[in-house]
Amino acid sequence: MNDEQKLHDDDESVREGLAEETPELQEDDRVAELEKQLSDVRQEVLYAQAETQNVRRRLEQEKQNAAAYAATGFARDMLSVKDNLDRALAVIPEDLRSDDRMKGLVAGIEATGRELETVFQRNGILRVEAMGQPLDPNRHQAMVEIASDEEPGIVVQEMQAGYMIKDRLLRPALVGVAKKG
Repeated sequence: MNDEQKLHDDDESVREGLAEETPELQEDDRVAELEKQLSDVRQEVLYAQAETQNVRRRLEQEKQNAAAYAATGFARDMLSVKDNLDRALAVIPEDLRSDDRMKGLVAGIEATGRELETVFQRNGILRVEAMGQPLDPNRHQAMVEIASDEEPGIVVQEMQAGYMIKDRLLRPALVGVAKKG
């Protein structure tokens, strides 16, 4: 035991001996102990309030995310419907488009595609820009490199459209990227 510890222990034993003889010292010790307990309890209350505030903030953020992104699974499923409509329109030859018997069918498919696009926009689902853009691995998935006069790394072909829901990627655009030809 070092000298400082020994002095401290001696002071404590003298104080205890005097406290037994002097009621004022006992009361001072009790007040000091209660003040320390009060300080400890105040600190614990502050920690508990801070933790409660953090939990409340976290839950509010989770609630906002759940509301904003609740339709993600449904939106992914609807993308295949949009793709099929686009493919159906793309394969209709020009001579059938001008045929009076087919005009109504073609117009109906085009109107359905436009309506689906409007519904997407209303729900924060937007098409990812790809053509002519630099390859962005956060939004594009390079499928092939294509010899081109364009600067290397520029998207020159879009095989499948990509979509975002608000600020999250719903599906990357499948693209062909320019390379030195």
